[in-house]
Amino acid sequence: MKENRLSINYKSYSKEDLPLNYKTLIEKAKNASKIAYAPYSKFHVGASILLENGSILVANNQENAAFPSGLCAERVVLFYKGANFPKETIKAMAIYSPSQQLVSPCGSCRQVMVESEKRNSNPIKLVISSNHSEVIEFEAFSDILPFPFIEF
Repeated sequence: MKENRLSINYKSYSKEDLPLNYKTLIEKAKNASKIAYAPYSKFHVGASILLENGSILVANNQENAAFPSGLCAERVVLFYKGANFPKETIKAMAIYSPSQQLVSPCGSCRQVMVESEKRNSNPIKLVISSNHSEVIEFEAFSDILPFPFIEF
């Protein structure tokens, strides 16, 4: 038997020390979270992505009474980008939830994020924010799902 260790690197920022492009992305995600359709869970999440051409796309979670027919904000914005801007490269994504703790993407979102990164042919930075004082940044979506269900 061989024992292995896996470690994940990430950066943490205070909200005051964030780079301007991240502040903008988080603000857009925060605004999107305010209009999320979450009548069942009351758990509002917003996501925004920065495209290489400078455009920012936003989305939020969309619930449905026929659970689990709804979608998380991360998948909504990535599927929207794929359907409407398939040739554009994604530079970064911000996720925001108004909770007091940092909230990371669910397993389904992580899988979609990693496949989007593969389609992107470049790493995509991920910034996660909430009402917590800290913001965290990952260099790539693949950092949060080290063993995805796709071939590399």
